Amino acid sequence: MTDLPSGKAVVAGVAGWPVAHSRSPRLHGHWLQRYGIDGLYAPFAIAPDDFGRAVRGLAAAGLAGLNVTLPHKEAAFALSGRADETARRLGAVNTLIFGPDGTIEGRNTDAFGFAENLKNGGLADGGGTAVVLGAGGAARAVVLALQSLGYGPIRVSNRTAERADALAATLGPGVEAVAWAERAAALAGAALLVNATSLGMTGQPALDLSLADLPAGAAVTDIVYTPLETPLLGAARSRGCRTVDGLGMLLHQGRPGFHAWFGVDPAVDADLRRAVAGDLLAAC
Repeated sequence: MTDLPSGKAVVAGVAGWPVAHSRSPRLHGHWLQRYGIDGLYAPFAIAPDDFGRAVRGLAAAGLAGLNVTLPHKEAAFALSGRADETARRLGAVNTLIFGPDGTIEGRNTDAFGFAENLKNGGLADGGGTAVVLGAGGAARAVVLALQSLGYGPIRVSNRTAERADALAATLGPGVEAVAWAERAAALAGAALLVNATSLGMTGQPALDLSLADLPAGAAVTDIVYTPLETPLLGAARSRGCRTVDGLGMLLHQGRPGFHAWFGVDPAVDADLRRAVAGDLLAAC
């Protein structure tokens, strides 16, 4: 096992503003150690006005690539010389791959991460109605993932109605915008409920949602993972619903980038969850 990177180490990282809160260094650092890879993964705090110049500089310096977090995902898409289909549909990139010739490839792995988390939680059977709360970038990735898994219709509700309307119009047939005031009624007959907002996250207001109309056999997942069991997941579990926390989305979305940079398709398992979120698990 490689304890310290050498002068030949492959280097990647995560760019954000701020970035100190990111758990991606724990995630990729665990994988680097597990697989004995001569590599390094570091955080880069890059202000929005400096993003393009900094990324080009890091690419020129020989980095293999970057994960990209808020507020840079749209800027990363604009910077990409080529982008995968998911990134093009979302207009956002969370993974950059730097070629030795200076090319910058952009990918969006959020939909992949969400879908893989559902699969691991046994919720990827599809074929039923899904309700998605939120209409931001994360919600758009969630809707793409649900479409790929066969869910439909997909009801999207957001506090700003225009954003829900725009999401439904952009992502095509089978996606319906629902007024925020009607979000609880939209749960009737749903097979899956997804909270793709920040409501319920530590430090944020709680999600105000009655689950009275949600069928007892439905499943509920939350992209929030601080805390691991949000009030929504706790309420759903008390009703007998199947629940999946949001940590797995973070873990799985990192796999494609790690594979592209370091040449290994890494495993997501209990050891990884402890390495990335041991403090959150202890609080459960």
